[in-house]
Amino acid sequence: MVSKRSLEWSSCRNARDLGGLPTTAGSAIRPGALVRSDTPERLDETGWRALLDHGVRTVVDLRNDDERTGDAAPRPTAVDTIVLAHDGLEEDPTFWEAMWPDPRFGSPLYFPPHLDRFPHRSARVLQAIAHARPGGVLVHCQGGRDRTGLICALALTVAGVEPNAIAEDYALSFEGAARQPTDAKILAALGGATPARALLDVIATTDLTAALARGGFTEDDAAALRARLVG
Repeated sequence: MVSKRSLEWSSCRNARDLGGLPTTAGSAIRPGALVRSDTPERLDETGWRALLDHGVRTVVDLRNDDERTGDAAPRPTAVDTIVLAHDGLEEDPTFWEAMWPDPRFGSPLYFPPHLDRFPHRSARVLQAIAHARPGGVLVHCQGGRDRTGLICALALTVAGVEPNAIAEDYALSFEGAARQPTDAKILAALGGATPARALLDVIATTDLTAALARGGFTEDDAAALRARLVG
């Protein structure tokens, strides 16, 4: 399913504006404020121009060093790039030795373990979004689904977006970054639940804001993020 918020950027297969997602207070995320995508490294000059025309001025890259291979076309100087590796591979190899083969990995079920072990890594990404220069912010990993999905779920939760809207948006990225046959194993691990349902359960049973606070995300950071995102 293609969302009306999907962005047609050359060679980006999973780019989407989060503008319009409704909050529980009756407002909505401001169009252009926060965009999620797969890696923009593949963009050509036309794609970068489309990104600029959409208002993006900061790109937050969640990938590890070995995932970055270089841009296909020169990245515009008008765009700031902030690299914040989200996984924490070097910080706790033991965690990842257990998580890589875990069927929960690649689904929302890995979000709580990651937040429990690495809350500071998510907190610093949200701080970067909240305090970025004026203009839109693009957050991405490689496929634009899991690391990006966790960060967007956290940012939208802080902004007060309705949980169903958060989950439905995540499900769009699950479709856009499909990885068969790996995804068949992930879906089996969900025990019949859809990816959206799994994320809803995570939101309902995990205190996401408390996890961010443990990572150093302050009330001032949360206020800045809401001011940036909610229109």
